[in-house]
Amino acid sequence: MLRVISVLVYGALLHIVSSCESTGNKQIFAGENQDEMVMDSSHNLPFTCIIDTPFCSDSACSGMYRGVEFVSERYIDRLDLNGTDVAHQYSNKMCEYVGKKLKQLYRDSLYSKVDFNRIRISTKGMNGDSNYVEYKVYIPFKRVPKSQAMTAFDHCGGWGHKPALKKRKYDLLSSPSKIVKNKRLWISRLFRTKEGLQEYWIQWQHSDYSR
Repeated sequence: MLRVISVLVYGALLHIVSSCESTGNKQIFAGENQDEMVMDSSHNLPFTCIIDTPFCSDSACSGMYRGVEFVSERYIDRLDLNGTDVAHQYSNKMCEYVGKKLKQLYRDSLYSKVDFNRIRISTKGMNGDSNYVEYKVYIPFKRVPKSQAMTAFDHCGGWGHKPALKKRKYDLLSSPSKIVKNKRLWISRLFRTKEGLQEYWIQWQHSDYSR
């Protein structure tokens, strides 16, 4: 009887772990104990969290997050989050890669900025019953004269609520490292998905690169 129970438990764990598998250009939140990592006890559901490593070319960056919208608070430190809205924080990852790409393009004399008008975002499944969402982001570039080139990128958004844009602007402009050249930010219109994500995108000339 004990052997039968052990087999059943082992099979269940394999099923849970398989829910966080990935292929190709992916990163997965994982810990030393995979079966602990993939279970969110507050929902009692498999904890799926597949994160594309954003792909950047000289013309655009794109990527996708697939998994739960929210996690319980006990995962915040383990996943290095600043809140429980794990899906929305994929925007942070995209901004990191877009910022690096803009700097690379500047160094390569391919002076560029983000084309706000052609940004595309979607949040299929957001606010659904399954707590599962596919958040896709596409950030295109366009060539500009050197004096107009951007070398840093960020966002200010709300997963189902109004973004705190005033605070984000203050944080960027008041940074002790003085990262914003001439204290000037370029801010997009407010992007909204039909499911409820609200997002501003912000670009600027980083003081260490744009000279």
